[in-house]
Amino acid sequence: FKDNFLFFWVRISNSNYFYFLHFGRLFDTWSTLLTLFPNFLSLCWILVSVFPSAGCDSGFGLALASRLSEAGLKVFAGVLDENGAGARRLREQGSQNLQVLQLDVTDDGQIETAHRHVHSQLHNTGLWGLVNNAGVLHCPADAELHPMAAYRLCVDVNFLSAVKMSQVFLPLLRRSRGRIVNMSSMAGDVAMPMLAAYGASKAALSVFSRVMRLELSVWGVTVVTIQPAGFRTSSADAARYRDEIVSAASSEAREDYGMAYISSLPGRLSQMSRQSAEDLSPVVDAVCHALLAARPKALYTPGRMGWFLPFLQRCCPARVFDAVIMAPVQNSYKLQSIKDH
Repeated sequence: FKDNFLFFWVRISNSNYFYFLHFGRLFDTWSTLLTLFPNFLSLCWILVSVFPSAGCDSGFGLALASRLSEAGLKVFAGVLDENGAGARRLREQGSQNLQVLQLDVTDDGQIETAHRHVHSQLHNTGLWGLVNNAGVLHCPADAELHPMAAYRLCVDVNFLSAVKMSQVFLPLLRRSRGRIVNMSSMAGDVAMPMLAAYGASKAALSVFSRVMRLELSVWGVTVVTIQPAGFRTSSADAARYRDEIVSAASSEAREDYGMAYISSLPGRLSQMSRQSAEDLSPVVDAVCHALLAARPKALYTPGRMGWFLPFLQRCCPARVFDAVIMAPVQNSYKLQSIKDH
């Protein structure tokens, strides 16, 4: 879930028109193609690396890898276990252009190994794009009840891995005046109850992305932030989080919140998954546009409420917005515990 990637490149030489039509499979509208075409003409090689959240065998990683390989692009997909089920699924879905590589984005050694491999494939042409898409949600819970291990995991995977990846690959990106695409979340912009660990790590990534956009502009490197909202990226075994949350909670927290409420928290993960959109194409479209458009946006907000809730937060009085954002998470167990006080 935290440590996969893919690379692709396409040669633009004497067959620009062919690739112009071929890339039509990546996007839905001719207007997008007309925007992208001038960019293709200015490039010799395009190479993109993507580190998906739920692994290339599910979520954004699988959707993006599938679209790129179907378009005939050269794809290198990194997985936590190159011999695991996810890797096998990639090989089955991919064409001869797809290769599976081993990578854990929290392992500095594996990142350096990946860098050496990518560098050896570029032949001094530079790296066109890097997509930092690693992410982990853990389990929705009150900030007080989140185990410290959950905070550390979210920061390591959602934020620090993007920092490390950017630092390692930036020399190659500078050479090509390429692009970095960071996969953040609406939860990194809007304070969402029950998502303190996840939201804080994504907020750090969003700020990092904006700072890098300013700093790297002098090198001609473009940095883009994607903030999806409400997409189902993977299935998770919610029950496995219960013991971790219960054991990490203090005796006072167990008494104040009540064991019934604490035990109900893992079920919220399944509820969130059921309420999320299964169609990931808006996010994949946004990533492709960010990588290949002549003039990409600084921020993409695909998904339901992706732009509306941040807008509402900035326009509404805090008391009004708090009432709106808290309404879906009211819980009778917690309310009863509060009433007892």
